[in-house]
Amino acid sequence: MNNRGKKIVLAASTSESSEYLRSTWRQMLLGTLPSKYTRFPFYMVDANWQNEVRDDGQAVAVPNGLRVVESILLEKFAPEDVVVCYPDQLDLFVGEDTKVVGIHAHNPLGITFATDVYVNFYGRTAEPINAAEFKRLITHETIKKHKNHLKVLVGGPGSWQIEKKNLQDEWGIDCIVEGEAEDLILDLFERAVRGESLPRKVEGKSPKMEDIPTTKNRSTFGVVEITRGCGRGCQFCSIALRKGRSLPLKHILDNVRTQVAGGADTITVTTEDIFLYEQGAKFDTNVPALKKLLKSITEVDGVKHIMLTHGTISPIVRNPELLEELSPYAVDFSTHQHPASSQHDKRYASLFVGLETGSPRLFNQFMKGKAYPYKAEQWHDVVLKGMELMNKHNWFPFATFIIGLPGETEEDTKKSLDLLHALKDAKWVVMPTLFVPLEDTRMESSESAKLAKMTELQWEFFFTAWRYNIDFYRSDPAFQRRFNVGIPIYYYMMGRRLFGKQMKYPLMRLAHFPEKILSRRLYLDLRENSPMQVPETVEIPQPKARPAIPELVD
Repeated sequence: MNNRGKKIVLAASTSESSEYLRSTWRQMLLGTLPSKYTRFPFYMVDANWQNEVRDDGQAVAVPNGLRVVESILLEKFAPEDVVVCYPDQLDLFVGEDTKVVGIHAHNPLGITFATDVYVNFYGRTAEPINAAEFKRLITHETIKKHKNHLKVLVGGPGSWQIEKKNLQDEWGIDCIVEGEAEDLILDLFERAVRGESLPRKVEGKSPKMEDIPTTKNRSTFGVVEITRGCGRGCQFCSIALRKGRSLPLKHILDNVRTQVAGGADTITVTTEDIFLYEQGAKFDTNVPALKKLLKSITEVDGVKHIMLTHGTISPIVRNPELLEELSPYAVDFSTHQHPASSQHDKRYASLFVGLETGSPRLFNQFMKGKAYPYKAEQWHDVVLKGMELMNKHNWFPFATFIIGLPGETEEDTKKSLDLLHALKDAKWVVMPTLFVPLEDTRMESSESAKLAKMTELQWEFFFTAWRYNIDFYRSDPAFQRRFNVGIPIYYYMMGRRLFGKQMKYPLMRLAHFPEKILSRRLYLDLRENSPMQVPETVEIPQPKARPAIPELVD
């Protein structure tokens, strides 16, 4: 190996490259824990969870975005000039001949809906694992040592966080790349290799689909992109403002084969909404094309499992046959297993679904396109019917709710609690998060929600949701006894000091205190059945007829 270093070094943090427990949502949640707990065995860089390294020191799997950058660079530069590694191997590849270090940033400071919430339960100064791991990478001594003759570029979906916190100069970053940057990457790296000055920030636009290259090496979780964009218009999401487009099937299958060749037996089908793949008019799901896609992936030699990422619940209600068509692939090839599944191997499909609120008023204000072709006032029925259909076919979704949307009232929170109550017996993970104004969204100038400012009703929603998760995924009596004892200890030692007494009774629900006591202090009584019922069908509203134009009379 050339100990003078390689011309171009690409790197991603350990946490963002981890394939922890073969589960994308578990990896995401783990990244929200405080970094000070990294010494414990469950941490992803413990010897039991060390990311795989090739014989030559390069990374086996890194985020897919970095693999796309690698592919673009390999169109111009020789393979021996471009390497991809983790932080621990930087000293093998960064040296006197290195001209550029390109770093992937998915969530470099933990400023997201989930990470910005859960770490704060451990104190206001706690640093999440994702942030600590990125800092360990960007401030690596090897990069500092050779900074006088190399450029540092940082890009990825979370790169905006660095500028927002004014850390670009402190971390020695020459150029921040935001957005989809396929059209910009080669020029930036060529200029950096020549030692030319770079712009402090560039913003990429959506490229033509034919300009997106196939990847050359394995991505974390075997990620294979199938679409970009969404177009439903949710105001808190930048991707929802870009029209959904699909990659060609041949492109997708070439990437699947690359993943398998790199050692992956699981393919993660990555999209903002799987039901928009080769979509028809007005978000109509192309069931035959989607079924062909999943079937084709499973037929690639070496593929044992499929994992799904994001989807929307309204297409399931609109096309009830959809899940029946897709389940032989999405469920039977899933990595996930649970005793509640009726599938012969107890497998279930996990799908990230944004439910976000139970308030029709807030829904109509911030995300009404999510329900199309249904109306905001039908949202409860859409969610209940969609959940029933998913569970029937062994789809157990990972559903998010946003607490503290701008202008949220107690009545809005009660509407969300009512919907949560109606979903008490659902098979799902429900992830309560707090509103965070993300860059390049219509709500980027809005104020963030804060744990310390949450009302008792909002705390009730938060901890009732987690009570559901504990009961469904960790029903072991021995675990629950230990968990229940720990909750009051946390409250009296830390919780009430950080967040006040308004969290007390909601938190005690998480600890399984008797409902006959809690019902006197909380809005919901979990002993009671919800008055809401799953509808037989949810009718698609018909467009209002235009008033007839009177005929002219001579």
